[in-house]
Amino acid sequence: MMKQIKEGRNLINRYRSQLGIKLFVSYLLVILVGSLVIGVSSRFIYPRTFERHMVHGGGQYGMGWMMGDPGRSGVIGDMTSDLYLGYQASFNEALIWALLTAAVVAVIVSLVLSRNIVAPVRAMMVASKRIAEGKYSDRIKVAGSDEISELADHFNQMAEKLEQVETMRRRLIGDVAHELRTPLAVIQGSMEGLVDGKLPAKMETFEQVRAETLRLSRLVDDLQELSRVEAGAYELKPGEINFSTVLASVVKRLKQEILVSKVELRTELEDEPILVLADEGRLLQILTNLLDNALQHTPEKGTVTISAKQSGHTATISVKDTGLGIPAEHMPFIFDRFYRADKARSRKKGGSGVGLTIAKHLVEAQGGRIWAESAGENKGSEFTFTLPLGSKR
Repeated sequence: MMKQIKEGRNLINRYRSQLGIKLFVSYLLVILVGSLVIGVSSRFIYPRTFERHMVHGGGQYGMGWMMGDPGRSGVIGDMTSDLYLGYQASFNEALIWALLTAAVVAVIVSLVLSRNIVAPVRAMMVASKRIAEGKYSDRIKVAGSDEISELADHFNQMAEKLEQVETMRRRLIGDVAHELRTPLAVIQGSMEGLVDGKLPAKMETFEQVRAETLRLSRLVDDLQELSRVEAGAYELKPGEINFSTVLASVVKRLKQEILVSKVELRTELEDEPILVLADEGRLLQILTNLLDNALQHTPEKGTVTISAKQSGHTATISVKDTGLGIPAEHMPFIFDRFYRADKARSRKKGGSGVGLTIAKHLVEAQGGRIWAESAGENKGSEFTFTLPLGSKR
């Protein structure tokens, strides 16, 4: 007996946990409550309405009562009582049939509506389960413009974003494995050559090993910095910074890269000092990433121009180059992590693909915005960002 009771409770709990059952029961409760209200109210209302219509109907029954004819009044009373009972029976019968018909129609409509509401929710449940299993290509058909359809549309957007992230994650693993393998192979080959005596212990050999270890170190630093920036695990100390001072520091830092790349660096600044409200170290990092990106994608004898101007309460800073440019189909993804428009470029020439992502996060964290523009492939590109001006402005 206890087992049967427990199974019954489990069955009820299972039904309670299903959205379709909940919707159907809610509709059914509305029907029952409405029917109960109709039945109870009619029991109290229709005797009075019947009497009022009989008295004020102007007919022979009402006139007999008003004239006070005892004999006629008795006959009229009996007829009225029979008429009332007949009316009551017919009314109750009609009410019962009407309620039954309404209940059957309402149950059918409730089932149809419940299925229409539950169907996309069930589809999302199945799709979410498949996504949890790593199948990110599943999408839900969106029909209509109600809240359920909007939820399904947002679910599809989420699934698409997850698919993009998964694609970039797989590409990252391949890129990191490839780019780690190259310097490690050079270091291993050089060390084995030194041990076997096949390579002379000259400064040139040691410099080659040192260069490869620097590549490894930079890749690790980029990945570590990206994880901190995306998690917001860094502290900003904003203050009034002279942009010219930061720019001079960036140029000094990248002086060797500028010389090696044989690219002309130009600056276009206003005569009046531009004081921006920013964290000096993070602004230095933003400019370094943008300038380094421009140098890597600009051929020899090309030009990189850094300009800054102020308007209202905002400073607009741009880094423009005459390099490879960005095809239109790559523009929406240019700030995505590990994304490189030219997949054939190695990290040594094309970077790790996280510099622009880091710059975007740091700019937005300081109240600015950043965007890219390009006329097309081999027509150069321009990266522009804004920052608020200092209070002295």
